[in-house]
Formats: sequence, C-alpha cells, structure tokens
Amino acid sequence: MIDWEKSFAAIYRAKTDSLKPVKYLDDTTFDDLVGIENQKQQIIENTTRFLKGLPSNNVLLWGARGTGKSSIIKALLNKYKNKDLRVIEISRDDLDELVYISDAIREEPYKFIIFCDDLSFEGTEKAYKGLKPILEGSIEAPASNIKIYATSNRRHIVAEYQGDNEGTKVSNNGEIHYSDSVEEKISLSDRFGLSIGFYNGTQQDYLKVINNYFKDYKGDINELHKKALQFAQSRASKSPRTAKQFYNSFVQPK
Repeated sequence: MIDWEKSFAAIYRAKTDSLKPVKYLDDTTFDDLVGIENQKQQIIENTTRFLKGLPSNNVLLWGARGTGKSSIIKALLNKYKNKDLRVIEISRDDLDELVYISDAIREEPYKFIIFCDDLSFEGTEKAYKGLKPILEGSIEAPASNIKIYATSNRRHIVAEYQGDNEGTKVSNNGEIHYSDSVEEKISLSDRFGLSIGFYNGTQQDYLKVINNYFKDYKGDINELHKKALQFAQSRASKSPRTAKQFYNSFVQPK
C-alpha cells in the first residue's frame, strides 16, 4: 500500500500489477509555461473546484505535439500537492485496470487525478471502453475523489475513417443521425466535460518561451533568437518543447 501522505504521485506498472510511488517529481511550475495562459486558467479553475468538493469535470487536453499538454499536469501537481492533490499515471494500454485502481483509492482522504498521456486509439482498438465506467459510472456512481485528466493529439481520441460514415443518415428535416461507429467515438470525447485545445504558436510566441528560459542570459539576445529560430527550423517546429530542447543544447556549464 502507498502512504499517500508522503507520496504525491504514483505510476501504474502492469508487469507487477502495482502502483509505484514517484520519489522524484518533475519540477515544472506554471511560471515555466509561457503562451498558454487561457489553458492554464481553465485547468486551474477546474482543479480548484475539484479540490473544494464542488462540481468539476474530467479533462481532455488535446492538440499539437509539444505545446505543454503534459507539462501542465506536472505544474498542477506541484501547485496543489500540499492541498491533498495526488496524481496517478497510467498507460492507455492498461486502462482496463482503472476500475480496480478506483476501488483501491475511492475511500482515501485525498483528491486523485488519474493521468493518461497520449490517449489515442485506432479504429479497431477497444481499450478505451475501460474509461467509460470511470468517467460516468455504471450501476456504481463514479468516485467523488477521482477525475481523469488525459492528453491526446486528437480531438475525438479514437481515429476516424471514411468507412465509419457508412450508415450515417440525414432525415427529411436535416437532422443528422450518425452511424453507431461514429456515435461511439464521439461519445468518448464527450464524456470529458472540459476539453482544452492547444495550438502551435507563432514565431513571436516561440521567442517568448525562449526569453523565459534565457531570462538570465547576458549575451546578444538578437543572436540568441537567430540561433533559436535556426534550431526550430531544423525540427520544423516552434513549440515550447522545441524551445526547451534548444535551451538544453545551448546552455553551457557554469
């Protein structure tokens, strides 16, 4: 059993069928996340409501890669870990274990975010069905101290194909009746009451992130920006992740 008073986070390990306490937390804070102010505000408001026992939503963070979706979860934990927030990370391949994890923690005096990073499924995969009883309950009500926060590159999580539209009909009054396949895929993302989009920023947004990483830089800032843009061009991305990678490769030891 995990001592949740001392452990702020855990990761589910399928091979041992157990929760592994996280000893060394990532130190990301909200101050480190530049250019996603609206996204930060939405998730902070929802999480604050959750911690206060007020109605709150499961959260889907979706959008472009490297834009801060998973970093925002790390920042949340660091902000609220001393206010009884705990995080359990689980792989999408292990979602069938969610009901058992829920059973194990629903009586604990803490609020749990179960975090699934890169949540996406191909059309033939059915592992996402393990999410449904946790998101909305079954004959048993969902645990009041558990929320699902997930990230995905896809708005609707499950891959959609042209063939899925077979059976979709339009009635005489123009109402669309989706096929069963489409309905099932849309219904999964709809179970996340809060859906927050993340988008690729502009060059200016990218340079703001660079400036945040290099706030103590004493050299020529224009030359630094030039090198940072060259680095971004080589990776075809001006995301916050690219900015951090540039910082990691540029900073010299003191």
